[in-house]
Amino acid sequence: MADQPTSTQVYKVFNDSVHGHIEMHPLLVKIIDTPEFQRLRNVKQFGGGYYVYPGASHNRFEHSLGVAHLAGKLVQNLKDSQPDLGIDDEDELCVQIAGLCHDLGHGPFSHAFDDFMEQVQEDDKWKHEDQSVKMFDHLIIKGHIKGIMEKKYNLKNEDFEFIKELINPDKDNKTEWQFKGRTQEKSFLYEIVANKLTGIDVDKMDYFSRDCHHLGMTSNFSHERYMMFARVCTDENGEKHICMRDKEAVNMYELFHVRNLIRQRACHHRVAKAVELMITDALIEANSHFKLGEENLTICEAVNDLDTFTHLTDDILQEIERSTDDNLKQSQEIIKRIRDRDLYRFVDGELFKRNEVRSLKTTKEKKDLLEKWIKKITNQQTNLSSEEQQLKDFLDKKNNQHPKLSPEDFRIVVIDLTYGMEESNPIDSLLFYKKNQPDKSYKLSKAKVSHMLPGTFAETRVMLFYKGLPKKHVKRLWEKLMPLEVSGEPTGDVSGEPTGAVSGEPTGDVSGEPTGDVSGEPTGDVSGEPTGDTPVDPTDKGIYIHLEGEITTSLISQQIINMCEDDNYQFFDDKTFEYTDYTELQHLTSAEMWEVSHRFFF
Repeated sequence: MADQPTSTQVYKVFNDSVHGHIEMHPLLVKIIDTPEFQRLRNVKQFGGGYYVYPGASHNRFEHSLGVAHLAGKLVQNLKDSQPDLGIDDEDELCVQIAGLCHDLGHGPFSHAFDDFMEQVQEDDKWKHEDQSVKMFDHLIIKGHIKGIMEKKYNLKNEDFEFIKELINPDKDNKTEWQFKGRTQEKSFLYEIVANKLTGIDVDKMDYFSRDCHHLGMTSNFSHERYMMFARVCTDENGEKHICMRDKEAVNMYELFHVRNLIRQRACHHRVAKAVELMITDALIEANSHFKLGEENLTICEAVNDLDTFTHLTDDILQEIERSTDDNLKQSQEIIKRIRDRDLYRFVDGELFKRNEVRSLKTTKEKKDLLEKWIKKITNQQTNLSSEEQQLKDFLDKKNNQHPKLSPEDFRIVVIDLTYGMEESNPIDSLLFYKKNQPDKSYKLSKAKVSHMLPGTFAETRVMLFYKGLPKKHVKRLWEKLMPLEVSGEPTGDVSGEPTGAVSGEPTGDVSGEPTGDVSGEPTGDVSGEPTGDTPVDPTDKGIYIHLEGEITTSLISQQIINMCEDDNYQFFDDKTFEYTDYTELQHLTSAEMWEVSHRFFF
């Protein structure tokens, strides 16, 4: 039997920001005090979200401690309230270890690294859950902990198998029992750390509470009430599951509501996604040139060498920045843009039903869609209006002066927003019990809970980002207009070379939104129609003029704003000039303004 907590056995106390003072079993402390686990201090829980929410600095280290704590608390509650379940000390210890080690396999910036691996190893489906199992095996052997687990705490081979199955319960839909660590009599133990049946587990309970705490959001789900009312019941097939008291149904819906709220507002915030896209692109550019470990492995190869993977953390961006290898210049430029808050531009986003965008799952499908869209907006068609043909002829003449847009200039992001069980209502899989029948489980229909519950549990958001050029190119556009302040006449050529200095440059905002509102949302009258009496060429696709005592000149690229078949303008950038000094701006022809804007933006 595993050691019982006694006055002589030292339980280490951690002061957690979410759960307060928590006690850790000595064996868990030995696991925590290894390089493989300590690396989680340098893996941000929120990835790119930290660049939007300054308080979201929490990491996988503290989250793992919280999951281990909640796992032990739930097992202990079940053990105390239902001694007939036969939960022994080894069961309790194994569940806690699995909760502690479930995220060992996360790479730099958490899920952003998953996206990187998906792009560089499309044929090899790397998953951080599989990596966590490998890291656990590596940790207990290299740290000489396996022997302690066997001799001091009486853990056997089936216990080690049980821990790994809890970390990654990769169970298919077969009816027969597939796990080796525990018999079907203890099937409910597989629903604690990573619950594949309902999605309700202590992993989510900790990160919901922890994320909301650090994001400054409110979570109305109470994991304390869940612990209090959780009970193991036998279903009609004779399987034992963790069930919930019927009166707690609304609290369980709240859990999935909080999940959806965090994902929409924080995880998939458009600036957070822009940063993660840039982190992914920086890693892709550096992958073949940045070498790791004694074997000089590429970034994607490092996941197969667990000693090297132990040193692969968020610090990799700083390491790439400090490198003097010329082959890393492109990656360094992307990282510098992140530092300067010169982020990819969010162009637009739309929500769809899940079955409407099944064809956007692969990189090739996204690229094919972008190619069709680029062909549309760059007017590479035959059925053009006279105005479109005039613009096409103008652009054709300038082809030797600026590059054309390509699918590589854009990125499509497809996000599945669900309640955790695809299109299904997760509560349909959860079993409940009544106060007067605590050992009998049953399913609770929505009508028994509320008629105001959601009817749809999944949707897909498609986001379009423009990689754009660095802010210095926009800055040079304003520099090109600066000579007008001296002479009152357009001077010089429109070659795109700077002719003066600009006093300042947007530096970003701690709110997470880049300055010079590049969010894709209009901030003023961007309808494309003039609001004063100034005549504007109807074929002018690059400028609108707003007269109210001063002139606001916004050069908007038709290639970006003409979204497929939607002719609505999207705000890109602007600069305000004194009306008395810049009346001559009105004399710039449509062709001149288009040439300037197109050359500088592209």
